[in-house]
Amino acid sequence: MSAAQLLVVLDGTIVNIALPSAQRALGMSDGNRQWAITAYALAFGGLLLIGGRVSGALGHRRTFLVALVGFAVSSALGGAAVDPLMLFGARALQGVFAAVLAPAGLSLLTATFTHPRERGRAFGVFAAVGAAGSAVGLIAGGLLAEYATWRWCLFINVPIALLAVLGVRRVPADRPLGDRGRLDVAGALLSLTGFAAVVYAFDRAEPLGWGSAEVLVLLAAGAVLLAAFVAVEVRTPHPLLPMRVLAHRVRAGAFVAITLMFVAMFGFYLFMSYYTQTVLGYSPVQAGLTLIINAVGALAGSLLIAGKLHGRLPPALLIVAGLLTAAAGMLILTRLTATSTHVFALFLVPALMLTGLGLGCVMPPTASLVTEGMRGHDIGAASAAYNAAQQLGAALGTALLNTLAASATAAYLTSHQHSLPDAATVHGYTTALTIAFAILLTAACVASATPE
Repeated sequence: MSAAQLLVVLDGTIVNIALPSAQRALGMSDGNRQWAITAYALAFGGLLLIGGRVSGALGHRRTFLVALVGFAVSSALGGAAVDPLMLFGARALQGVFAAVLAPAGLSLLTATFTHPRERGRAFGVFAAVGAAGSAVGLIAGGLLAEYATWRWCLFINVPIALLAVLGVRRVPADRPLGDRGRLDVAGALLSLTGFAAVVYAFDRAEPLGWGSAEVLVLLAAGAVLLAAFVAVEVRTPHPLLPMRVLAHRVRAGAFVAITLMFVAMFGFYLFMSYYTQTVLGYSPVQAGLTLIINAVGALAGSLLIAGKLHGRLPPALLIVAGLLTAAAGMLILTRLTATSTHVFALFLVPALMLTGLGLGCVMPPTASLVTEGMRGHDIGAASAAYNAAQQLGAALGTALLNTLAASATAAYLTSHQHSLPDAATVHGYTTALTIAFAILLTAACVASATPE
């Protein structure tokens, strides 16, 4: 299950660093290259809720196995791509299978480990992989692009998926829930188009700006479609996403916490990659390896802290502590300047470690809370909604914080016309990271106000 989670999270970032090499090899235009990233994000985010329903209807174990094989095949197709269209199609197909794989894996985890101590350890391991996966994707992408070929950023999924397939025999079998009334076709279409519109709007906001007509239309359309989705789900007898999954206050608090955590963290990953390469002059591999500190922190937070303390401390306490720890890491980076000395030891190491620890402490209790007490189709729906929250948070964080950084950089250059370009760049990063710090504090306030 954790290997499958690694695949899903890894592919959200591993292609990013290798994209320039893929662009040169396949002759992609600058205007089209982002589809290697966007095709995966749109299919994954748009189909998650449908994937949760499919998993429940066919059986989580069977769905998990089929999705693993499909993910491996689509990864192999992407690695063997001979033109941009083949790569984009394979990335979209990866997203389709990931949208089924992610809720099936979390649903199996929830159904398999029910004893409190076992559940804490299991969610600790599972969340550790998820928390470290994004950083590992950036590291692996840099190493593979520099020392092998960009194609291995996709081929690497095949052996991981096959190992997970071999492990499926150790997973207890479950029974398909069977037909539960007519398929919620209206809900499926509205969730697909609504999520896709919002995620694509976030993606287009980076190059076009938040005031662009295209971005505003996409956001408005996405909001209307998702509002219509909620209205349909409230009224239909067999909803794709029962509103009771979101209406529970503790569960809703967990959804808000993980969404805001991902908003802050994915902007953080972006700036760490930019800062280390454009200001400090690191190579892509060196920049990626720097993130090992964050991955180690995430593993420690998930396994040594959250996993062991599950059931001994209230989940809200772990979530608040994790959010405040990550916020402390962000706060350190807001003190950066273009002339800061001993940057690696005084700024990067503590910031990367604290943000990793924070993320590792937040993911296990939130994943456990959103699925706790769920039965039947609700397990798949809650698992899918949890992954959708992460996906939306990551897309929003990357676009929002990057736009804020670019605006702050431009404003600094206008008001400090004789300043060095690096000073303006770092000012943009620290401005955006200050917003990320505020987002994490807001998330901590929400989590602390949510009753047990």
